[in-house]
Amino acid sequence: MTKPIPEVTPNTWSFLRDPMIKPTGFREYDARWKYPDEINLPGMTALGLGLGTQMYKRGIEPVIAVGNDYRDYSLAIKNALILGLMQAGIQVKDIGPALSPMAYFAQFHLDVPAVAMVTASHNPNGWTGVKMGFERPLTHGPDEMAELRDIVLNGEGVPREGGSYEFVDGVKEAYLDDLVGDFRMSRPLKVVCATGNGTASAFAPELFERMGVEVVPSHSRLDYSFPNYNPNPEAMEMLHDMADTLKSSGADLALGFDGDGDRCGVVDDEGEEIFADKVGVIMARDLAKIYPNSTFVADVKSTGLFASDPELKALGAKADYWKTGHSHMKRRVKEINALAGFEKSGHYFLAEPIGRGYDCGMRVAVEICKLMDRNPDQSMSDLRKALPKTWSTPTMSPYAADTEKYDILKRLVDKLVAKADAGEKLAGRAIKEVVTVNGARVILDNGSWGLVRASSNTPNLVVVCESSESEDEMRAIFAGIDAVIRTEPGVGDYDQTI
Repeated sequence: MTKPIPEVTPNTWSFLRDPMIKPTGFREYDARWKYPDEINLPGMTALGLGLGTQMYKRGIEPVIAVGNDYRDYSLAIKNALILGLMQAGIQVKDIGPALSPMAYFAQFHLDVPAVAMVTASHNPNGWTGVKMGFERPLTHGPDEMAELRDIVLNGEGVPREGGSYEFVDGVKEAYLDDLVGDFRMSRPLKVVCATGNGTASAFAPELFERMGVEVVPSHSRLDYSFPNYNPNPEAMEMLHDMADTLKSSGADLALGFDGDGDRCGVVDDEGEEIFADKVGVIMARDLAKIYPNSTFVADVKSTGLFASDPELKALGAKADYWKTGHSHMKRRVKEINALAGFEKSGHYFLAEPIGRGYDCGMRVAVEICKLMDRNPDQSMSDLRKALPKTWSTPTMSPYAADTEKYDILKRLVDKLVAKADAGEKLAGRAIKEVVTVNGARVILDNGSWGLVRASSNTPNLVVVCESSESEDEMRAIFAGIDAVIRTEPGVGDYDQTI
């Protein structure tokens, strides 16, 4: 296998012949690049050869399900990846255009061990990548990604005989059947279905209709130019648009999905955008009544209510805070046999007997509809207001170059730990502890907190703050965290702020 050549650049003879792969595209649990600036089609073929070689190296049966999201360049990239997989002696089962969770479902439905989903996830157009895994329902974590990176960048891919290609039809229909089953709503429910013209447009409206939900479509026509906004239900632009559509239509709630359908965002009947971690607490309360003494995993960006909520405590629920990232969360849910995992970004991991443990925005939509059906006398805003009040920021992302962000974060963690050790205050309060499992989560003496970590997918840091006291304290926590961040000249502007 030819090593990727750093000198290759777009619009050159070698660009159409030699693999070009920027090393920083191999992230903690995904592979993600700007296309064609950071990877070319021969580079994708090299990635496929490397992935197939990794399967043989680990003793994985050489069969893989492969899909692609709905972007104008994703099919070409998938075909280049498939070429490399076949060169490596892998039997490829192509499921066609898909959501990421449909590709994960295909592993079970087709009884194959491996998956490779070509998707830029929630990133805007111009990005591409691959979500992959060998042990269902898990996807590659840091160890697997590091091994794959070394195989590809060192030219260690091994061609083998036996590669084959098969297009498998009908997986989309089987996926929708599996999601809905025989469930039908027993109460009227009107839902704004927001897909941002992305891949979920081909799935979500039909999903709701099968359950007997009245659908208010919002940018639900497939259009890979994303003419309205980039489909990302963590971004305030999409959430605000969902709220506007809800208010004008009189819907009971709005559900929005990202570019590859593994995340779900929620707006309640009053037009209030509920951050996904709070939706997680609402769901955990409902599920804990059915499955008492359950364990729920939450990522370090999530609300402290998973641990402090009196109702969850009364139902015997246990909270486990873990590393942000869909691969980290999937693995943790499986390792400790949790009922579900919740990420502030909108990934939900619903395990048996509810789901299969992978993140699926469509499954979350089904379970929210079931939750509403089990609570016929309550609105989503009633369920929100029943939670203990906290004030939290959106997820904010100041720029930090991929090549520098982890070094910057290490220094920031050291500075925040030193601040705590010196007995200094943050937002006028004593620092109780600094949790460093994933960046630094600075917890104050009243349970309020602020977090800084490095994004695993984009050239950014990630900042989230929550106060159990007031909006003023939330802003003071952010100001205190940001003051430390601003000691690093390599950190740029925020994508959004409070």
